Amino acid sequence: MRLFVSIDLPDALTEAVSAAQARFADAEGLRFTDPGQAHLTLKFLGDCDSDRVSDIEAAMESAVAEAGVAPFDAAVGGFGVFPSPDYISVVWTGIRDGAGAAETTRLHEALEEQTTELGFDPESHEFTPHVTIARMDDARGKELVRRVVRETDPDVGTFRVEEIRLKESTLTNEGPRYDTVARVKL
Repeated sequence: MRLFVSIDLPDALTEAVSAAQARFADAEGLRFTDPGQAHLTLKFLGDCDSDRVSDIEAAMESAVAEAGVAPFDAAVGGFGVFPSPDYISVVWTGIRDGAGAAETTRLHEALEEQTTELGFDPESHEFTPHVTIARMDDARGKELVRRVVRETDPDVGTFRVEEIRLKESTLTNEGPRYDTVARVKL
């Protein structure tokens, strides 16, 4: 099983995510994510045996308790890229500062601690709460992407975060499919 822990965006924001993606429609070399599967990854776990799911779920419950995060509102907006504007592999919209970013970061840090104790590798980069909206396969559209990121600051929407989810990612010819394996309430 290929697993990760996420905060899923509600269906009510699917059209807004799609509208954000549309700003990049003319950028060649971009592959858009399915707006109906939009999520914020709190912790990527990778390939795991199914017998580890109960331990991971327990770690998620401990992380939620440790983070002390109650349900909160998160505002999604703006654009960014990873790893840098010079070499773009991911285009994203983020969780705005002061509007869910601190809570999201606390959840990530607690999950990082709990899952590392289970033997999962710690993240090798700083956490930035974001929702991936596209992946850049080649640099043909890089200048357009850089311009849109620099010149626009869209509001995608605000939603209530009440749980985190353990998700299984299955790679298919049509793209990844995400299925919820477990849910942990805040």
